[in-house]
Amino acid sequence: MSESGTVIDIHVLNQSEEPCCLGDKARMPLEILKRTIRSRPGAITFKPKLLSRRFKDFASSLAGQGGPAPLSPPSPSPSEPRLQILPWHAAMESGQPLPRVLSVQSHVVHGYVGNKCAVFPLQILGLEVDPIYSVQFSNHTGYPTFKGSVFDGEQLRALVSGLEANGLLSHTHLLTGYIGSLSLLQAIADLCSQLKKHSPSLTYVCDPVLGDEGRLYVARELVEAYANSIVPLASVLVPNQFEAELLTAGTPITSLNDALAACEMLMDRGPHTVIITSMALPGDPDGIMLVAATRLPQQPDGRLHGATRLKMRIDRIKAYFTGTGDLFAALLLAWMHHHPGDLATAVEKAVGGLQAVLADTVRHCGPAPLAAERTAEVCALRELRLIPCQGKLQDPPIRYRCEVATSDVEAGPAAGQGEEHEGVPRGPDVPVAMNAVDTCTVTASRPEA
Repeated sequence: MSESGTVIDIHVLNQSEEPCCLGDKARMPLEILKRTIRSRPGAITFKPKLLSRRFKDFASSLAGQGGPAPLSPPSPSPSEPRLQILPWHAAMESGQPLPRVLSVQSHVVHGYVGNKCAVFPLQILGLEVDPIYSVQFSNHTGYPTFKGSVFDGEQLRALVSGLEANGLLSHTHLLTGYIGSLSLLQAIADLCSQLKKHSPSLTYVCDPVLGDEGRLYVARELVEAYANSIVPLASVLVPNQFEAELLTAGTPITSLNDALAACEMLMDRGPHTVIITSMALPGDPDGIMLVAATRLPQQPDGRLHGATRLKMRIDRIKAYFTGTGDLFAALLLAWMHHHPGDLATAVEKAVGGLQAVLADTVRHCGPAPLAAERTAEVCALRELRLIPCQGKLQDPPIRYRCEVATSDVEAGPAAGQGEEHEGVPRGPDVPVAMNAVDTCTVTASRPEA
């Protein structure tokens, strides 16, 4: 048999440890199978026919032992890369269409913010991605110098027209991050409505990048446009504390009750899920609170027994990074797709992947995260280490767990039972402003593209 194309029958354990079959003729390169067996003891067992004389030597050689399957190889050394067969691999092998994301965010040639933080994680988590760049810069704007250009609404409409003409608007998800001009935001609202005509079940995950810690990073007109035109179209909204206050007409958020009330106000206007990604609570300077609420039914047999209001306390990392909000929104989109009806697990895995990247970046960039200067060298050292952490993005270590958030705030109706919302008339263009990347678990923030 050739090592490049051996056909065998296998069972694989996915992340929930439930057996799933890749089919009667699952095709896997032998070398990958060997590495998988070494890295995940007990993950693969051979079907009975492999115990026949024909496959006996083959199965034994894979295990490196004399006996037949099932195989129980030794655990890998800590330095050996861990390879696992992920839940979405079955869909890939079967030839089923993969979910496809249209991601409209900023782009940088060097570094990781915007789409550079979103496309790769989404792809390795089993989603196709079509990126559109709201800006294209040499590097993010935290560097001493940056060069590049800004996209406008007419340019977006031209791209969409080409996709439409070729029958390519078949996206299951829309993801948006930093949008610096009103004309582009208006075009995105039209794009979302157009996508929903092709895919009525489209999921729109919106990170409304407006500002942080009391500071507005975009023109005031964009706040109104987001509140009136974008929020009603969004499925999942992921603002930080300040952005949630802006989108609820300046309602202060100083407690868990306030946060849940803000989530309900926003869900009343369209989204079925709202996650306030980073919230500072009085008396807890070393922690950040994440608060989530959804009107989608949750699995009653899950760890939190179908709870629709969640909270998570996260230790504050006393450092400064860019792109963390963009990375979190992308991870959340992917894990919500893989865990429908289980928002707690999706949030835990998104936070787990983000925290793993931050921890690895801190370990490798020395004192740069705490440096006050903003030299090019310091900024380069602070860039998120996405590629080295791809394994942890696919199989995130879970350090923080969601808890049920109790409150006297009355919950709204389940998703699908509310009113439909229409956008408002659109105004003229406003000047382009720079992006503020929500830092989620980081203390400092400033506008970055």
